[in-house]
Order: sequence, then C-alpha cells, then structure tokens
Amino acid sequence: MPIITKVRTIRLKDFSNILWVELETDEGLTGLGEVWRGSAAVEAVIHNEIGKWLVGQDSRQIEYISRTLMTPYVGFHSASAEVRAASAIDIALWDLHGKRYGIPVYEALGGACRSSIQVYNTCSGYSYNASSSSYDSNSSRRVIGTQDEMRGPYDDQIAFNRDAGVLAKSLLSEGYRVMKIWPFDPYAAKTKGVWISREDLKKGLEPFRKIREAVGDQMEVMCELHSLWSLPAAIQICQALEEYHIFWAEDALCKMDDIQSLQSLRNKTRTPICGSETLATSVTFRQMLSAGVFDYVMIDLGWCGGLTEGRKIANLAESYNLPVAPHDCTGPVLLWSGLHLALHASNGMFQEVVRANLASWYKDMVDELPVIQDGMAQLPTRPGLGVNLKPEVKQRPDAVIRETTC
Repeated sequence: MPIITKVRTIRLKDFSNILWVELETDEGLTGLGEVWRGSAAVEAVIHNEIGKWLVGQDSRQIEYISRTLMTPYVGFHSASAEVRAASAIDIALWDLHGKRYGIPVYEALGGACRSSIQVYNTCSGYSYNASSSSYDSNSSRRVIGTQDEMRGPYDDQIAFNRDAGVLAKSLLSEGYRVMKIWPFDPYAAKTKGVWISREDLKKGLEPFRKIREAVGDQMEVMCELHSLWSLPAAIQICQALEEYHIFWAEDALCKMDDIQSLQSLRNKTRTPICGSETLATSVTFRQMLSAGVFDYVMIDLGWCGGLTEGRKIANLAESYNLPVAPHDCTGPVLLWSGLHLALHASNGMFQEVVRANLASWYKDMVDELPVIQDGMAQLPTRPGLGVNLKPEVKQRPDAVIRETTC
C-alpha cells in the first residue's frame, strides 16, 4: 500500500501566484501538483487543515481523497482556497498514479481520444498573471499605455493593442490558427463595467477589424471579457462582435454563476458564450449546463477540483453535447494537466497556451514542456504528467518551502 509520507509546498516570491505541491510516498515516488492565485492562502490550507490527515493515506485512493477534500465545511461550490488546495493535491495524486504504473496520465484516465489537439494562443505578455491577483496591477495589468514597449517578439498583449493584424500574421506563421484577445478591458476600468460608450465600443472592436482585414477567416478569434461587465454592457459588446464572427465571448458577466443573467445574454446575441474558468465543482457546472447558458465549457483544473472533478465536468458537458477547453495562462504543471484531460476527453476541443510563457519562465521552472507542432499539442509520452520541477527552483533565494510529515 503506497502511503503518503510527506506533503511539500513550494512558492516563489517573484512568482507569487503559483504554488507547487509535492506528495512523497513510501515507495520512493513524488507526485507534482500546481495551483494558481492566492498561493499563500492555499499553502496555509494545505499545511494547517489538510496535511496531517493526508499523510498516512493510501495514495491510490484518488477518488476517496478527492471526495473528502472537495466537501470541506466551508468553501465548497466555489474556487475557494480549500477547493484550490484539493485541486493541486488531486493533480499530484494522478501524477503519482501514472508514475507508479509507468504510463501517462491520459492513459491512466482511460486512454486518449486523439493523438494531438488544437491549441490557441492567449495573447498575454511574458509575466502576465505571474505575481499579482489584483486587477491591473504589476504583471497583471490589462491597460496598455503608449509608453509600454515590447520586451520580446511574444509580448502579445502589447502587440494586439498596437496592431492585432500584424500579430495574427505572426501567429499564423508559427502554425497557430486560433487566438484570444481582450481589447475591451480598459473601458471596463473607466466605468467599473457598468456601461460602455459607443466611442469605446468602436475602439474595442478595432483589433477584430484589423485581424479580419489582415488574415480574413484564416484565424479564429476569441474575445476574453474577464468577468468585468454588467448585463446591458455585455449584451452591447457581444452584439457588436457579431459582425466579426468571433469564435466565442468568454466570461462576459461579472458573476459567471448568475444563471438568469447568462440566459438573458445568450438569448440576445448570436455570439457564442464560453464559461467559465472561474467556476468550480461538478454540481455548479451541472446547474449551469442544465440551464443552457454556455456554448463552450472552459475549466481550470487548479480551480475546479483537479483532474478527478475536471473529468466529471467534461463528462457532464459531453452529456449536453458541448465541447470542453482546459484553461491555461496559469502555470506549466496546470498546462500539462489540462493537456492530458483534453486529449483524453471525447469532447476535448482546444488546449489554451501562452507562447510568451512557453518561451520564457515556464521553461525556467520545469524540465519538459508540451511539444507543439503546426498549432497542435502532441501526445505526451513520459509517465505521469510528464513534468518535474527543475532542482534549482527550490534553491532560489525567494523560494518558500514548507513540509508536513507524520
């Protein structure tokens, strides 16, 4: 019986949104998980609330551990610190499971439905979201000014604000056929998302016009709305986007569990609606799906409950004949986790990637990144998730490491 003997967390002050979790067992294996946003809060939950119980558990009992951790007395039915902690632990348990039997996680889940999957590029910068959870602060800034300069060829958030058509051509040259941008965010900051002026609406549409002018229909384009808008503003934006035939509008409302408002939005626009990386647990998604508010389902495995809960959500979406697309723009381990689920799930559609992250700090943290060829992520071959932290991560001067043992 492979018993969990140690729970370790690692976070970096310079990348304060990311928390890695390592589970060690008495068979000499280590499983790796990851979670994103509020890393110090999740670290506290793991060591103060979960760790002592988790040490001594049979690491093969993934469903039992998931069920236990996903039903805390507080914090369930949301992407709370408790659920985010459960998500990271669950991902580490699946990594252990694959390593134990020498198979990739997608095979442990029941096998792959495809040999590769389409990726799309979220057009953020090199350190977007890495170190702050606050809107428009530090590397999470969504408002790009004229003084901002590109730090490299993949500083895509600045690029889509400067000339989205040129950016679309760059992505096409690398094999990407799908991209996501968020030009309306600065105008939400102006009005707190309550309304948008006709002038600002026209400015927000300009990148979509430039993309269509530059590459026509060669590129599918998504609009990320970051849960910033009131219902009337979201309707206005989504109706205006119809002219450009975008693939989806994502997280259009400030409360993405507001079923009544989402129904109203979906009934008043032809723009498809995607939601929502911000939601957690299969019960919440069942309620949203039964209400018919989404055309596409996005899940963040670090927020929704890990691979165990993510697979249940994907199965629910399949029962409604809807595709799923795992979220990235987070961290390298969650990217690997989402890729395994996207390749396994019969309704897997896309895997989100950020080429700026892949080209920079992701490869500084882990020993392997997904292989992407002509816009398609290839089937992983290594056991487990197929990724490990580089040893030097734990040796960094800004590393905060905590361990719980028996």
